[in-house]
Amino acid sequence: MTANIQTIFFDVGNTLRIVLPDQEFIDRAEAGLMELIGTTESHDTLFAKLEERWKAYRKQSKTTLLDASEGELWTQYMLPEYDPNMIFANAPKLTRLWRDHDGRRVARPDAVATIKELHRRGYTLGIIANTVTETEIPDWMAADGVAQCFKTTILSSKVRLRKPDPDIYHLACRCIGTPEANCAYVGDNPVRDVEGTQAAGFGMMIRIDEPDTLNKEKATGKEFTPDHVITSLSELLDIFPERA
Repeated sequence: MTANIQTIFFDVGNTLRIVLPDQEFIDRAEAGLMELIGTTESHDTLFAKLEERWKAYRKQSKTTLLDASEGELWTQYMLPEYDPNMIFANAPKLTRLWRDHDGRRVARPDAVATIKELHRRGYTLGIIANTVTETEIPDWMAADGVAQCFKTTILSSKVRLRKPDPDIYHLACRCIGTPEANCAYVGDNPVRDVEGTQAAGFGMMIRIDEPDTLNKEKATGKEFTPDHVITSLSELLDIFPERA
């Protein structure tokens, strides 16, 4: 099966990148968000409200398998009582600050080297990610020098479709020009990533074992078995040999 794989798609969160706790970084992000919207609410009041609304939005998006744009997220779900013009204009910044209030996101230690080697070996690479931000992933790719390795980047915040909807995988295949049977997917989620990939007819699914994801993911009663389970991205180099 490996010989037939031409394209490898990646998830990003907890697959290519992980979150590191950094309280100073978090404090700056939260202060920046409060300053940006000019709030008169206390820190605890504002962020308790945002967390509650974020959970409600996430529950809805996971049910409908549709994601809002950044502007819609902030004007309709997160801060509807604030001036919509101001919030809409600052939506990209708000999204980044909201993401940063979880912690500092960095690439796994072996991510960049593995991506570059797979690209050198002749594989076409792409991204399929559920994300609320349209800029964070492209900015990371440019900063870490791997942007040229990826042919297609499919983000749920831009295309609205959300994993595990097979349509987001089909869209990625059309954009990159490879049939599903000749594509592999690498992700961390034992339900969403495996289910969506297999429903879309991908030739291979590889799950990276991420304890943080396994602790949060709730079982659905269905069994989705990946083709491989790895503990580090560099193990992909044992699965995907150099292409002729």
